[in-house]
Amino acid sequence: MAHFLIVEARFYDHLNDMLVAGARGALEAAGHSAEVITVPGALEIPGAIALAHESERYDGFVAIGVVIRGETYHFEIVAGESARGIMALTMDGIAIGNGILTVEDEQQAIVRADPAQKDKGGEAAKAALALYDLRRHYA
Repeated sequence: MAHFLIVEARFYDHLNDMLVAGARGALEAAGHSAEVITVPGALEIPGAIALAHESERYDGFVAIGVVIRGETYHFEIVAGESARGIMALTMDGIAIGNGILTVEDEQQAIVRADPAQKDKGGEAAKAALALYDLRRHYA
């Protein structure tokens, strides 16, 4: 059994609850355990994963958050830089599923976050599991 860390940028409680539920459900269905930690925002997720990875307590990670487009350029920075940070860690061999939603409005986020609809939290967990399995295959 592997142990995963779900790192969530908790800004929209109701959306995050759905994403975390989906991620946790996918990990548990695969026979693995998970912990959840919260960071201030999506930009802090890659740093938190890097720090947690150094502890060697986790076999993989699921990044969870919601970034909704606003009236300023901040959306592009947060969306792009959080994805870039996660990709850099993934390229270093860390098993990470990216479940950070980048959407135009709350309705899009609800559809994607809800485990009964698009279940992007569950999909992110499945991506982390796939990378975890691939790393084990090549170990």
